[in-house]
Order: sequence, then C-alpha cells, then structure tokens
Amino acid sequence: MNIVIFIYSMQCGGAQRLTANLANEWAAQGARVSIVTETSTELDFYPLRESVERIRVRVHGGRGGPLAGFAANISRIRSFRRILRQLSPDVALGMMTSASVLTILAGWGLACKVVATEHTHPPILPSRLWAVLRRCVFPSAGRIVVLTEESKSWLKEHCGCSAVSVIPPPFALPIPRTEPVIMPHTVVSPDRRVLLAVGRLHEAKGLDYLIDAFSRIAGDLPDWDLVIVGEGSERSRLEQLVMARDLHERVLLPGHAGNVSDWYQRADLYVLSSRFEGFSMTLVEAMAAGVAAVSYDCDCGPRDIIRHEENGLLVRPVGDADRLAQALTRLMQNDMERQRMAARAAAVAQTFAFERTVALWSEVFSAVGASGRRGLA
Repeated sequence: MNIVIFIYSMQCGGAQRLTANLANEWAAQGARVSIVTETSTELDFYPLRESVERIRVRVHGGRGGPLAGFAANISRIRSFRRILRQLSPDVALGMMTSASVLTILAGWGLACKVVATEHTHPPILPSRLWAVLRRCVFPSAGRIVVLTEESKSWLKEHCGCSAVSVIPPPFALPIPRTEPVIMPHTVVSPDRRVLLAVGRLHEAKGLDYLIDAFSRIAGDLPDWDLVIVGEGSERSRLEQLVMARDLHERVLLPGHAGNVSDWYQRADLYVLSSRFEGFSMTLVEAMAAGVAAVSYDCDCGPRDIIRHEENGLLVRPVGDADRLAQALTRLMQNDMERQRMAARAAAVAQTFAFERTVALWSEVFSAVGASGRRGLA
C-alpha cells in the first residue's frame, strides 16, 4: 500500500507522535509511507524509519491579512495535489482539522482515498473559518477518524458525517527516548514524593488551575512536590504564579524532557488539569506505568481512560480548584487507596494497545477500499 500523510509539522506533539508511530508501523509492514509537512525536516522530533519518506512543501503567502491567508491555502492545495499526482497513493491521510480539509480539497477527482482526522474534540476548534470549511468538506471524505465516541457523535450531528470511525491513539512500549534527557534525580530529591504533570505549558492544559489547587494543600502535605514536565508559551505566567504563591521550592518546571518514561516511573501520583483535551496520551502513559491518576472530567478523553474510583479519580467541574485539591489530597494522604488504584491503572496498556489501534486503522483502509499493492494488503 502507498500512504501519504499530510501534517503541518513533525515537531513535538501528540498528533506528531501518533503520525510517527503509525508511519513506522506501516513501513515495517511493507507499505510505502510519505510524510508531507510545511516545516523543515530538521525540526522533526520523533524518529522515523529510514524507509519513511519525508517531503517538505513551501507555501507562498500567509502573512498580510485574510487575502494572504487565502492565497497561502490555495498554494497548499496545489502543492498537496501535485504530490498526490506524483506519488499516486492508495490513501491520503490528513492529520488534524486544517490538514484534513486541505487534503480533501486536494484529492477531489483523484483516484486516491482520503481519510480525515480530528485530534481534539471538534467543537473546541478556535477558528470559525476552519469550522465552516470542515462542515462543508468533511462529509465528502472517504472516512473520518476521531479519538472518542463523543467526537463521533458531534460530527454526525453537526456536520452530517456518516463515515466516522473511533480509533484511540496507540500506546506502545517502550516510549521513545529523545533529547533532551532530564533525569528526575537532578530535579527532585529521592526522598520527596512527586505529583507529576506532563504537557505543553499552554492555557489549554489548565496548569494555572493545578498550581492554584496545589497551593491550597501544599502546607498539609510537606513531603510532596509538584513537577510539571513540559515547555511552552505560558512558562513566564506560570512561574509568576508559582512565585506569587511562594511555591518556588515546591513547584518545579524543569522544561521539556525526552525521557518521560523515567518521570512516570518516579511519579507517585499523576494529575491532568486540562480545560479540554483531544484524548491525552500522557494520561494513558502514566497509568500504563502503574501510576494512579486524578483528572478533570474535561471534553474529551479522560472519561474514556479513567474508571472513576477504580483506577483514578475524575473531578467536576473543570476549573474548580477546590475539588481538584480535595481529590489530590485524598490520594496523596492515603497510600493504600492510591496503590490500589495504581495497580488497576496499569491495565490501560491493554485497553489502548498499539496492536489493537493498528488493526482498527487496517479496518479503515478496508472500509474506504484502499487497495494495497504491497504491504497492508
């Protein structure tokens, strides 16, 4: 089979990691796989097999207002269409909303099958323009792949999409190890207990809620530290919040780490404080490592991963720092209950097994009638 994947970049991110995992697996099965991005291959974060082809498209326009943006998207469509004609893939895969819309438009009239994907809950999309375009063109995709049943229902109701499949992102061991490596012992003392969060320092991740919640319980839990592993645009604001709460010795922000598995092994409890999620692979990874978790019951993902009171706790409503603090305190103070939930948390590794996810993708290819010339046939 010949597969072309369009995605804006292969820099650090959940959709990018999913793309790398799938591309490597399909290539290992004998498929020809090409990944097309706008950004340079030098910025790629996740390792790819040598047989996975990397293509960069150069887009003209994009700055200077709506007309420039329109011109840039026309340039993208033309570039994508030219690549589809050159490579003659069996299936073209758009990763995330905008890439999916452009891939559908680029593929109109061509022989290849187009599969669109959503990596966040669709109504969360901030751009009204892309939301309108999605509503107009998604129904013509051969298939749309989403991460949760909630997203599937939303697309059917609001966009008239009938061909929708739910495929959670694959979880595979070992978790890729990349640079930079930040070992836990260089950040937090071995005798400290660790409340861990992993993710971009971005407003969507609700880390301001988390710092607020931790500030309310830190005095009662003197042996616990909060470690937030990640980097992003909110660093300065979060550091100011930590200083304002006088928590600079208890809330640690070591930056992005390419060895997150070491951090999951070091964690005593995992926390997800997001305002919204597409799915949250970090939550799956932490729980698969045998770490109990506390999460806001946000749209979408956590309620598909955590079984409340069995392998973790779900907190409602999103943004309520008091209730988050109460849930954290409950497990931070009760070793036996935390360990009981941690033992059950590890089962998510089977629920979201990589092999199961790859099999579901094979079903999607069969559903759209993608005929494999070699590999994945």
